Amino acid sequence: MDHETRFTLVVPPALLTPSPFAFKVPPKPQSAQTLNVDWDALTSEQRWLRPADFPSYPKFLRLARVRFRVTLGLSPAMFSLRNCGLWVAASLTKKRLTLARFSGDSAAPLPTKFDVIVIGGGHAGTEAAAAAARCGSRTLLLTHRVDTIGQMSCNPSFGGIGKGHLMREVDALDGLCSRICDQSGVHYKVLNRRKGPAVWGLRAQIDRKLYKQNMQKEILNTPLLTVQEGAVEDLILTEPEPEYTGKCRVSGVVLADGSTVHAESVVLTTGTFLRGVIVIGLEMHPAGRLGDQPSVGLAHTLEKLGFVVGRLKTGTPPRIAKESINFSILNKQTPDNPSIPFSFISETVWIKPEDQLPCYLTHTNPKVDEIVLENLHLNSHIKETTRGPRYCPSIESKVLRFPNRLHQVWLEPEGMDSDLIYPQGLSVTLPAELQEKMITCIKGLERAKMIQPGYGVQYDYLDPRQIAPSLETHLVQRLFFAGQINGTTGYEEAAAQGVIAGINASLRVKRKPPFVVSRTEGYIGVLIDDLTTMGTNEPYRMFTSRAEFRLSLRPDNADSRLTFRGYKEVGCVSQQRYERASWMKSSLEEGISVLKSIEFSSSKWKKLIPEASISIGKSLPLRALDVLKYEEVDMKLLATAVPAPLKKYITCRELAERLKIEAIYESVLFHQQQQIKEVQQEEALQLPKDLDYLTLRDVSLSYEVREKLHFSRPETIGAASRIPGVTPAAIINLLRFVKTTQQRQVAMDELPNTDQYFCETDKLEERQL
Repeated sequence: MDHETRFTLVVPPALLTPSPFAFKVPPKPQSAQTLNVDWDALTSEQRWLRPADFPSYPKFLRLARVRFRVTLGLSPAMFSLRNCGLWVAASLTKKRLTLARFSGDSAAPLPTKFDVIVIGGGHAGTEAAAAAARCGSRTLLLTHRVDTIGQMSCNPSFGGIGKGHLMREVDALDGLCSRICDQSGVHYKVLNRRKGPAVWGLRAQIDRKLYKQNMQKEILNTPLLTVQEGAVEDLILTEPEPEYTGKCRVSGVVLADGSTVHAESVVLTTGTFLRGVIVIGLEMHPAGRLGDQPSVGLAHTLEKLGFVVGRLKTGTPPRIAKESINFSILNKQTPDNPSIPFSFISETVWIKPEDQLPCYLTHTNPKVDEIVLENLHLNSHIKETTRGPRYCPSIESKVLRFPNRLHQVWLEPEGMDSDLIYPQGLSVTLPAELQEKMITCIKGLERAKMIQPGYGVQYDYLDPRQIAPSLETHLVQRLFFAGQINGTTGYEEAAAQGVIAGINASLRVKRKPPFVVSRTEGYIGVLIDDLTTMGTNEPYRMFTSRAEFRLSLRPDNADSRLTFRGYKEVGCVSQQRYERASWMKSSLEEGISVLKSIEFSSSKWKKLIPEASISIGKSLPLRALDVLKYEEVDMKLLATAVPAPLKKYITCRELAERLKIEAIYESVLFHQQQQIKEVQQEEALQLPKDLDYLTLRDVSLSYEVREKLHFSRPETIGAASRIPGVTPAAIINLLRFVKTTQQRQVAMDELPNTDQYFCETDKLEERQL
């Protein structure tokens, strides 16, 4: 049997009846007992087969051991045979997949007990499931549809300012998304290049189809991980463990078909599916994503358990046909050369810079504003009081908040062989016909053809103050939340929470202490601490400004901060990654030591490296590490000047770049490390309750910081450091002011009483007389 072109179905002719749930086959005479399904014939006149009748035909099931996917209208639909011992589905890519990875294989029936169950196959769910499995736990990933695992529901990109840091940290813990992006990107760019390396934002445009294929391949080949299609309707709860907080303990899940699966820990990564509603104009449809049903039963269960539930919204732009855009009149942006990979173990990305796709920039204009303002009454999404993402607003929100301005619209490719363009910055929920009218008002899009309208999504989220730093809930023991259910937005934020939830779900099974990343260790720590201590009433997005000590939490050193902990404490890091991180750490230490040992006078350095703006008037000798701090100098130039000891450090591009970064931040990092220790030691220091931040004169604080402190009224230095927008410098200044004030007060209290002192002095003088 040729699996690439056709397969044989043995069915009675009675099954050739219309059904909306089956897949299509070419018509055959009613007397036929054997049907040869030709892939190329799928576009001809077609009939239907009903899967409801298949359980009584096991011979058919044994023959169809391939994945088979068909197109129903414009939406791909999975064909799943339930209650028949096999999970059968296929892809039009004509690739054969093993069935052993799926739950329904008759040779290996689905176990009814796992260590960890992860609900949801999005970016948080895939990372959580893979992390739990890497930690040695038998893990089940439950998802509505296997073919949507790794689907990028909104923008075709990963990374950015703050987000790129999260991806590096997920990768340092052996997560998946960074490696998959290095195998799937079509345009790699580092944002914020004008600023220091500490706030660079690694970003890439991603091929949607390629990313999904690579992620599914990774997930379906992860040891100890089983994938099953299914909708979770309820949780199985038991008596709580007395040594832990919580009114009950989760011990499994109930699926929509009534079956149950038990587990020691459960991770919820439901994304926008909790009572999700899609909005286009005035039309509203229950859905977690276009073409996917929402999760309603689970939302009711969480409410009954006492979780505080909120409502958020997000949106996505329309998709435009590439051939209908006039790119020649638009501003073109080319990718970086060389491309910087997301993963520490990727030597380079899969595609050369010259073969990557460009992005294009255009802008809105007053005509767009006019269409939006005239039709607000036709937009129920914008009328809602539900909060949307502040830093990724819809075009309606931009026009209302910033009238009479031009707004950027980036035209981003969706893949190497995709005919679609994603207009980033044009998220809209107007009726479809008005969306098309608005698009054609924009420069370069005058003849644009809209393939899919933009839409909004409203969904439930749970107040993240109901979870611990391990992401385990306070109310229900062994239940973990990750992703948009915690009020975040973005693939990267979801992936970061997913990897931590998966690790801790596994550790909970083993009764080991949780794995917690602090604010001084990583952006993951900043993200989770912000959520669990302050909560959020709008979709939370990561920025570098949220991290107090961002000079220490750089993208380049995420492995040295987290990989060793992941390997030694929880075992979620592979031996290969650990050895790579160990080599890099020892090479950096050795390289810095060598750079410190090489000293010449400033005049000699000027002769060796005339490109550097070194002042020859300096009397003290300069170390090579000091020379490397100059903007014009890199390791390659330095090794040319002093080849003998430095030549070996330029053979690895990443090592050479990291030595340069370490040199830039040497003195600053020393002071910041001292400040980190100072803040850590004094985190519990109480702030005076009557402190008037607005009028305080003896401490250097910006007016913005004073306002934030005034309205937040933090009780401790630690609480003050976690207020968004309060800078590390402000925390240090406030800390030292409070300590100095307290020391001064103690010194005053130790002085003798003045009246008593003079009285005793008078008595002494009288006795002397």
